[in-house]
Amino acid sequence: MTPSADTIRRIPKVLLHDHLDGGLRVETIIELARKEKCPLPAEEPGPLLDWFHRGADRGDLGLYLETFKIIYAVLQTEEALERVAREALLDLKEDNVAYAELRFAPFFHTRKGLTHDEIMTAVLRGLEAGRRESGVRYGLIVSSMRDTDWSLPMAELAVKYREKGCVAFDLAGDESGHPPKKHVAAFQYCQRENFNITIHAGEAFGARSIWQALQYCGAHRIGHGTRLVDDFVVEDGRVKGLGTLAQYVLDKRIPLECCLSSNIHTAAAESFAAHPFRLFYENRFRVTLNTDNRLMSDTSMSRELGIAVREYGLSIRDLEVLTLNAMKSAFIHYAERCDLIYNVIKPGFAALSPG
Repeated sequence: MTPSADTIRRIPKVLLHDHLDGGLRVETIIELARKEKCPLPAEEPGPLLDWFHRGADRGDLGLYLETFKIIYAVLQTEEALERVAREALLDLKEDNVAYAELRFAPFFHTRKGLTHDEIMTAVLRGLEAGRRESGVRYGLIVSSMRDTDWSLPMAELAVKYREKGCVAFDLAGDESGHPPKKHVAAFQYCQRENFNITIHAGEAFGARSIWQALQYCGAHRIGHGTRLVDDFVVEDGRVKGLGTLAQYVLDKRIPLECCLSSNIHTAAAESFAAHPFRLFYENRFRVTLNTDNRLMSDTSMSRELGIAVREYGLSIRDLEVLTLNAMKSAFIHYAERCDLIYNVIKPGFAALSPG
């Protein structure tokens, strides 16, 4: 039976790929901009929200990322960072997210003199306040960007805060001309420190980007991974064979952090029908569904799961598989993952499953 929108809203959810600076409340942006005297393209919530959505939906990753310039302008104080981190978990609670990993790049928030330690402390303080209020558990991921030289300092910063809620290091940004192997020193540092790695790869570039993320950089998860389909042999909509990279990802159970709406907006996929998610899922890859940037893509976990139900005919059992895939792939410790699986996720789905 096809799960209803209400059922989708009520099921417990796990979110692994969500950018803290891509999920702000539009009202918060307006308040912070007024306080900081930052000009905005619109001063009212509705028109400003439309501006973000139009800016993101331009079919190009580089143009998509331009919308973040407004966000960075208003997130330059400890108070602002703490506020948006807290609000993120409160908003995710409204969507029945039980566990979320949120990522951000601290070096974007230093324009007014904040140190990286002050930035990390403010964000973690906000996340902890949000956890206490909402019950949503979290992990923080520190990102660097492909077109900067910040990767090693950001990896060191992430490891420094591993006992305070930071769970992984990430590399993000425009893939074209910026291969992950250029940042290999940061990933080698994480490997020496037994620290988790996720890398945006195969979003706007070919399967080779994924290969580099895995074989040069030791990624434990792949952000997006859309172009892994380039290593599939597909005939009449069915997979007839896998190349060595795709087979490796399947055999090693490497998680793919798929983001349907975002991939359409950045033209990583032409349409939901053309998106390789169905091929990944039907061929038992460890695929997960995520929001990427809730503000820019006007989405939520419920919306992303609803798209998958509508476009790919998923059942509530399929949604449970996706949720368990995500929880098994989370970067928190094994005992915490098991606790969420057996005490939150499985009971939550059992209560909503027919029969």
